[in-house]
Amino acid sequence: MTFVIDAENNITAYTPDTAPSGTEVKLSEESFGSEKELAALAGTWPGARLIEIWNSLPGATPVKKFTDRKSAVARIWKSIQSLTPAPETETTEAATKAIKGKKAAHGVKEKPVKATKAKPAKEPGTARDGSKKAVILELLEQKGGATLGEIMTATGWQAHSVRGFISGHLGKKLGFSVDSSKNNTGERVYRISR
Repeated sequence: MTFVIDAENNITAYTPDTAPSGTEVKLSEESFGSEKELAALAGTWPGARLIEIWNSLPGATPVKKFTDRKSAVARIWKSIQSLTPAPETETTEAATKAIKGKKAAHGVKEKPVKATKAKPAKEPGTARDGSKKAVILELLEQKGGATLGEIMTATGWQAHSVRGFISGHLGKKLGFSVDSSKNNTGERVYRISR
């Protein structure tokens, strides 16, 4: 895939058969096809531009600075791999020229159009080994589930924190279906239902 970045830091992806040739890339645009080429381009950019590019990518957590230029380029390159290539065929070009011709005949001025960026697919979060999230998931996936007290002991959290995590993070954010019931002794038991 070939990527073109314009002066406003919009990145557009093209497939090999739709990529603009070197003569079609405008003076305000730069193109690259590999992480190495991106690194070469970025070598001439101020660090602030790398931050602006990263912060404008869909799904990227905004940053104020990068540890170094190499890690910034690597993160940007990895993120743009999910961009959807822009369609660019002769028929769409001909249709665009026809529409522009009609608008020009009627005195309508064209506004520049910014390239759209693809949104990355939402992936459920994974738990790091040994994290409290992993501990809670392990407890809730047991055959009998886990009591509120067991989860509090395992995490060191208070009851309201455990309930909030189960309801908000596991239930709403990650989409797990968590059953809540009382056992024979009247204790609250949570279990992930499959």
